[in-house]
Amino acid sequence: MAENTNSVQNELDYHKKKKKEEMKQQVITFALMIVFTIIAFTMVAAGLDKLFVIPIIVVLAIVQVIFQLYYFMHMSHKGHELPAIMMYGGISVAFLTILTFLVLIWW
Repeated sequence: MAENTNSVQNELDYHKKKKKEEMKQQVITFALMIVFTIIAFTMVAAGLDKLFVIPIIVVLAIVQVIFQLYYFMHMSHKGHELPAIMMYGGISVAFLTILTFLVLIWW
């Protein structure tokens, strides 16, 4: 009986530790996203050249989307492989479609 209680307690401690680490990652990610947003607003408010600002804002936006998917939508957890494959497939098709139209328009 004591082994069963000890096993349950160990499992509870493991889950608490895992939840605490996950919450820490989410808070750090949220703070980074706020910093990225402040950087983007500051660059625009400073009146920097568009050719410098736009690519940086696009990169910051892509990083924020990745943070959203992996940390806030829990795509890094087990059991989310099929939704991840579907999303990556959709993103790939959208990227190729946009790239195709850009190539057709430019040439």
